[in-house]
Amino acid sequence: MGRETSDEAYVLDLCDEILGEAGQRQARFGWLVGDPGRNGRGRRLPVDSYWKHLKLVVEYREIQHDRPVRHFDKPDRLTISGVHRGRQRALYDQRRDDQIPAHGLRLVIIKPAHLAADGRGRLRRDRPADLRSLRSVLENPSGDR
Repeated sequence: MGRETSDEAYVLDLCDEILGEAGQRQARFGWLVGDPGRNGRGRRLPVDSYWKHLKLVVEYREIQHDRPVRHFDKPDRLTISGVHRGRQRALYDQRRDDQIPAHGLRLVIIKPAHLAADGRGRLRRDRPADLRSLRSVLENPSGDR
């Protein structure tokens, strides 16, 4: 499954529809960077989607963001940061959680549990139900995180 047909793309397309415009996918900011690499500099971390005039960032966090998933965590391989991918993901998620609001942007985190999904976090893609749920999450400031 390519990125354009992924659950993330589906969710972000629904957000675009609700918000009435397309967000900037995989946007990067100079102040949101990963750990230093071999060259001593950190790479800019992407966010899932950014709506500039709304000052809104949406992150779709699949189940690997909340619990160990061997396929995504790659516990046998260390990243440039010296930790396995699952730990690095948690560190970078926390960095987004801290830095995005600190720079005056609203951060909304959407999880499979917000939508019609099975126990493994796979979306059923019940469009009417998902649109209702996403409207609620996007319109409710306390729905952030």
